Formats: sequence, C-alpha cells, structure tokens
Amino acid sequence: MNQLLGPIRNQLLLRLVAGDLALLGPLERVSLKLRQSLEVANATNDFVYFMEDGVASVVSEVSDTYATEIGIIGREGMTGLGFVYGDHETPFETFMQIEGSALRCRASELRKAMADSPPVRVLLLTYARAFSIQVGVTAVVNGRSKLEERLARWLLMVEDRMGASFSITHEFMSVMLAVRRSGVTLAVQSLEGKGLLRASRGAVHIVDRDGLIDAAARSYGLAEREYDRLLGAIPLQG
Repeated sequence: MNQLLGPIRNQLLLRLVAGDLALLGPLERVSLKLRQSLEVANATNDFVYFMEDGVASVVSEVSDTYATEIGIIGREGMTGLGFVYGDHETPFETFMQIEGSALRCRASELRKAMADSPPVRVLLLTYARAFSIQVGVTAVVNGRSKLEERLARWLLMVEDRMGASFSITHEFMSVMLAVRRSGVTLAVQSLEGKGLLRASRGAVHIVDRDGLIDAAARSYGLAEREYDRLLGAIPLQG
C-alpha cells in the first residue's frame, strides 16, 4: 500500500529502504489543519505523524492560561518520540501551528518496526537525539536571550521548514514564545525596521536571512548543525 502514496517528502522516511518502510504498515497521508491536535498530554496516542508540510509545535502547558513551546517539527521529523523511547504517554501537547500534511502511522506498527529492524530503530533514535538537542537549546535561549533574538531564531526555524513566506499571527507567536502579544509586535516591528522581514496581517516574509541570523545573536544554528551531523550520516534512499 505504501507504494501507492506518491512521492514521500518526509526526511526521515526518505532514509528508509523499501523493506524497512513497509514495516511501518499502511501509511495514510492526512491533511492537518491549523491548531489541530497531534498528541494529547497524559493520554495514550494511537498515531505518529511523519510531517511532510507545515509546522507542529510541542508545547508545555503549565496552566490553563500559560503555555510555552519547547520544540517544533517540520518535514525533517516526526511526532510521538515517546514511543521511540518505549513510553506510551507524553506530558506535552503537540498541535499544528502552520497547517500542512503528514504521513500517519499507527503507533503499534512503529513499535513493531523498531523491534524488527535495527535500521528503523537507529534512524528514529538518532532523530530523537537531534530533537532533544533542539529542546535543550530552546531552554537555554528562553532563559538567556532577549525577545528580539528569540523571535529571530524562531522565525529562522520556521523558514527552514516552510520557506521565506508563511502565515502566522502575532498572537500565535506570543503564545509560542510565552510573552505578551505587544512584546512580539514591537520585536517584529524592530526586525522589519532593520529590513530583515516584511510583516502583514497574519503573514511574514523573510527578506534578509543572513541579517536575521545576526539578529539571533548565536541563538540559532547549534541545533541545526547537530541535526545535519546526526542525520547526515544516514543517506537518503530516494
């Protein structure tokens, strides 16, 4: 059934040979709407999503009114890393921050594929390691960097997954960065005033990527280099 899906765009699945890909069972390509839930905290989730388009946020909800993003996932990755570690639950929520699509896999099939195939197990554990580094860097940046630097890093991470133009609101960015909307608006205006981006209602266009990297003040790049180091050692099959 997997052969009928058309071209695969997820960067993890593209690293599996046909036999290992088949072990994941009948993958289903699904459309993912804005704010659609992919993982529910403190519950058993039945599916894992290999992202192909859009961006998902992994969020820690401290209370009903306070949440912060701890990581993001695009076509380079997948949800459900708890299953990779042998845990059937997660304390975090995962939902779509930019609509897109994914190949959906049953968690039971994923666990079986990892048990039956060392290459599948190594690939998914390698990605889990890369994602844990992203989460660690995010914690450091949130604790030490100024809001404008954090926003610049976040925009670069989204651009890596979506290209230079994408739809996002100031309100949503404020939730992801755990700051007031007014603070995000001022930071966006500052970056726009420096000629690094253009912002309109509900959309952002990156104009000067190198300038935005400078504005991030070294908060961007470490997690990205580590992903390339770790996953680059596993060749694409397509």
